[in-house]
This record gives sequence, structure tokens and C-alpha cells, in this order.
Amino acid sequence: MTCLLMKAAERAQLAMMLEVCAYPKPGNVDRCHDYPDTRLEHFLASTLFARQALEEAESGEGRIGEIIRHAVRDTNCHEGGNTHFGAFILLIPLIFGEGIPGALAAIEKTDVSDAVAFYKAFAMTSVKMNAADELDVHDPHTLTVIRDRDMTLLDIMRHSAANDMVAREWVTGFPLTRRGADLLKHFGPGRTAIVNTYLTLLASEPDTFIIKKHGPAVAQETMLKAREVLDGRYSLEDFDADCIERDINPGSTADIIISSLFIALGEGWQWDY
Repeated sequence: MTCLLMKAAERAQLAMMLEVCAYPKPGNVDRCHDYPDTRLEHFLASTLFARQALEEAESGEGRIGEIIRHAVRDTNCHEGGNTHFGAFILLIPLIFGEGIPGALAAIEKTDVSDAVAFYKAFAMTSVKMNAADELDVHDPHTLTVIRDRDMTLLDIMRHSAANDMVAREWVTGFPLTRRGADLLKHFGPGRTAIVNTYLTLLASEPDTFIIKKHGPAVAQETMLKAREVLDGRYSLEDFDADCIERDINPGSTADIIISSLFIALGEGWQWDY
């Protein structure tokens, strides 16, 4: 079966699997190294258990926020913590809308029920928020604030976009997803294209997951080191080892690689050759 003949849910699962298995991806779990509490098997298990929610999105029915909540609920089945929350935020509307234009139309139709469902999903994860965020997922009054302001899920993403590159994709039209898909096709088939795309996106702007965990200076340093690898001034292996030693995890870039893979697979990019 070619990827063009696959169902959207199958392409999404394949994208999730290909991202985590590609190596070396500096700082992230791959087939060569795990984190102390999160292993390759946790990511692969989430890829499998997400299927029902992905098929729900493929049906084009239901609410995007609720489907994201279902995806988090169904993959919250192991001790590895959050694995694909950011990826679901990107994948669910892309599947629901059958691509970027349809996704943008779908997210414009989100309402306060989607925002509430999303925050309930967020509460199931271990993802950290910006300390100064007034819509703190851990504050029991946040849902009341969302309802009182009649905030849609798109409003939530607008609220978060300045500090979260995954949320920014919703607000700006999925530009990094689009660029990643084009880069995959430019670099050609197979795993090397995934690594090269990952490095190129990492070199383009500071990863916001690193900012949340280590601050903007470390994210900026990581971006510049990715550029050095691309320029041949720093080895990929040394970059990977440094990120692992310092617990630097470009998690938002990895999420965007998944959505890029999903789009590229639907446009004929070959993962196997």
C-alpha cells in the first residue's frame, strides 16, 4: 500500500512512528537512546493507542477539542509521561480538515466547548506552562475564566502563540509544518531526510519547549549549534551527546516534524526506498 492510498489516520500513525525512530535527532528520544523515565517503547505505544482518536478526526465529525482530549486519554496508558500532546494539537485539525486549508477552516469553527475539552486534556499531561500564564491549567478557576470570556480553542492558541510554537502554527497557518513537508521532499526519501529537516527547523528559530524548560538563552544556543552542524562546523554526534548530557529536549520541533511528515506522506514523499 502506498502512502497516498493510506487512510489519514494510518498516515498520522506512520508519521508518529517515523519521527521517533529517526536518528540521530539531538536531544530527543530515538532508537539510539531513551530518557530515564520515557523510552522509545512509550512513544510507539502511544502511536498505537492513538488510532481510535485519529480515526475519529478522520470521520470529520465531532469537536476538535474533544478529539484531542480523547487522544490524550487513550495514550495516557503507560508510565512514560506525555509523548504526543503537541503532535495531537497539530495532527487532529490536519486530519479533520484533510490538510492545511481544511484545518484552518475547521479551527475557525472551534468554540468554548473545544477550549474546555482541550484544557481538560492538558490537565492529563505533565507539560509545563509558562509560570506567568493567567490561564493556568492547574488553577481550578481557569475553566470558569474560559467560559466567562467565551474563549474558543483558537482563542486559546492565540493566547499561547507568543510562547509556544505549536500553538503558533494554528494562528499563522501552519507555516513550519508546510516548510517541513517541503524540506522532506527536497531532501529526498528515507530517514536522513527526517534528520536533515529536523536540524533545519531547529536551526531556524528557538524551540519553545527548550525555553520553557531551560530558558531563552539555552534555546538560542541550541539553535546556533544546529546551524553549526548544518554548516559542517560541529558534528551531529557531538551535538546529540551535548543535548542528552544537558537534558535539552527540542520537543516542539519534534511535534512539528510529525505534522510535516503527515503532510509530506499525503503528497507522495517516500519514507521507504
